[in-house]
Amino acid sequence: MIVVVHVIIALLSMVWTTYGYVRPSRTSLRISYSLVALTFVSGFYLVWSEPAQMLRSCMTGLAYLGVVTIAIVATRRKLLVLQEEQA
Repeated sequence: MIVVVHVIIALLSMVWTTYGYVRPSRTSLRISYSLVALTFVSGFYLVWSEPAQMLRSCMTGLAYLGVVTIAIVATRRKLLVLQEEQA
């Protein structure tokens, strides 16, 4: 059951981060941070409960974190530019 929840949170995180890039706001960034944290916590629990799957899980998790981090950084930059234009 936790695997399904973990995957849903991770997919939702990627979708929300993409949406946040299209329509950047502080709220969308906070939600993205929260979803990444939830994904990390649930992934940590899965690795802790089943250490035999750790290598494959960690590689996938690192790839996910890399993609989402790049998207969040791009969103932050875009939001800063938009805020400077409005000022």
